[in-house]
Amino acid sequence: MAFPSAAGYGNLPNGNWSPQIFSKMAQIAFRKESVCLDITNSDYTGEVSEFGDTVKIIKEPNIEVSAYVRGQSVRAQDLDDDEIILLIDKANKFAFRVNDIEEKQSHMNWEQLATDQAAYRMRDAFDSEILSYMAGYLGTDDGEVDLSGHKIGASGSPIEIETGATPSATVFTPLGILNRFERLLAQRNVPEEGRWFVADPVFYEKLGDEDSKFIDTDTAEKGTLVNGRVHIGKIRGFDMYRSNNLPTLGDGPSANTTGDHGVIMAGHSSACAVAEQLNTVETLRDSSDFADVTRGLHLYGRKVLRSEALVGAYYHSA
Repeated sequence: MAFPSAAGYGNLPNGNWSPQIFSKMAQIAFRKESVCLDITNSDYTGEVSEFGDTVKIIKEPNIEVSAYVRGQSVRAQDLDDDEIILLIDKANKFAFRVNDIEEKQSHMNWEQLATDQAAYRMRDAFDSEILSYMAGYLGTDDGEVDLSGHKIGASGSPIEIETGATPSATVFTPLGILNRFERLLAQRNVPEEGRWFVADPVFYEKLGDEDSKFIDTDTAEKGTLVNGRVHIGKIRGFDMYRSNNLPTLGDGPSANTTGDHGVIMAGHSSACAVAEQLNTVETLRDSSDFADVTRGLHLYGRKVLRSEALVGAYYHSA
């Protein structure tokens, strides 16, 4: 738009002397943090990428131990050879085009800008899918022990997490639910090293209201928010992570409509395996236009190996 002129002023009346200026800096969208690669294990990625689309993981056999008395016949136990199949069956892709004229005459590097955005969106989709998949295993019986207690609350009937609340079967303080998660994992002999906890910003607000020293970087070890990690220290033995990719129902845990809730989880890095077989980006000429096409493909698989090492809650913030 031309700079305004006073009434009756006639010098250069069309305003063509005032050019439009396009900034060479693009407005970059805010990015969500990714946590999945930090809370899962990638022990089998090499085997998948080199040998095929499935990996058969043999489970350790359970050995029976019983009392013995002198002279008793001893019967040798047959060993089980149960296996878990890690299948590479998930894929995400992107593709976009930049015309030669647009590339030559534009002040922006559209290919680089769009590629950066596409890489983030693929990583974000990967993160969301795996967190939802893991949440689906909460409370799932592993065939040997009853794990129903590892799922606290349920869709449609979430627990309440409230600062300063009087604890009950359905009401917890933020630290109270962390205490419950720690106890449940300890009862299943889940190792302390490698335990993690992941929650959304609503939960961390409640945790900060309860006792801000737990997430205050002035009293915790210094660190930056990398891959959703809240700080370098631990709370109740858990490495703490924050994510906006956890499953929600309705408008999430802070909303007031009946049924609105969020999911928080804790576990051990051995609980879920993630394997990437293909993660590639390539550029090629468009056969029907004067343009370059950039496209990417991410091929991966995931498998919960130890459901006893997962615990979580469907919660609402009172």
